[in-house]
Amino acid sequence: MYKKNLLAIIIIFFVIFYANPGHLVYGKDFYTQIKQPKGEVSILISTLERRLYVLLDGKIYKSYMVAVGSFETPTPIGLFKITEKAKWGEGFGSRWMRLNVPWGIYGIHGTNRPSSIGGFASHGCIRMHNKNVEELYSMVKVGTKVYIVGGIDGPFTFGFRTLVEGSRGSDVREVQKRLHNLGYYSGSFDGIYGQGTRASVIAFQIKNGLRPTGIVDAKTYEKLGIMRFE
Repeated sequence: MYKKNLLAIIIIFFVIFYANPGHLVYGKDFYTQIKQPKGEVSILISTLERRLYVLLDGKIYKSYMVAVGSFETPTPIGLFKITEKAKWGEGFGSRWMRLNVPWGIYGIHGTNRPSSIGGFASHGCIRMHNKNVEELYSMVKVGTKVYIVGGIDGPFTFGFRTLVEGSRGSDVREVQKRLHNLGYYSGSFDGIYGQGTRASVIAFQIKNGLRPTGIVDAKTYEKLGIMRFE
């Protein structure tokens, strides 16, 4: 009788396991059921709130507290996509999801510094508690849209940097867009302050009576019409 009951338990276990292989994850609690959302999943990250929202068909499905970039190394602002998923370790915690930011390597990942969550603490990446990033990892796929927003000043939420050749970031991309709209720049909006961007800045400065330094300073921002909201 004992052998029959044991055999029945084993059969039931394998039926459940192999019938739902994509919904079971091995962990310290053995097998944990994860509910997969049905609908279009996207992500919204509010850098000022330090919060990540999972959107399901455009409505908030879940939210998590996160850490974002410091004021010196801000998190990119804009619309991006997840281009890679991996199970990493060390400082990146248990999961990594790379974003297609053209000017550097940025992503959503776990951390071995949980006390940093809720702060402006990273070099631009979005940090999560490992248990939360594992849950998020199970809900998204390569190609998932990620909206990252700042305050009313968008890419200049954390102030104006003096931009020079070699600078990278959302603010560089916004300057490229302004120069393009004014007819000075024809390159890509890659957020990288290269020689082409510098040449465009110099041409703009000459035309607008500024010293042609190729550096985007306060006066150049003002002539470009880029100003902080009061």
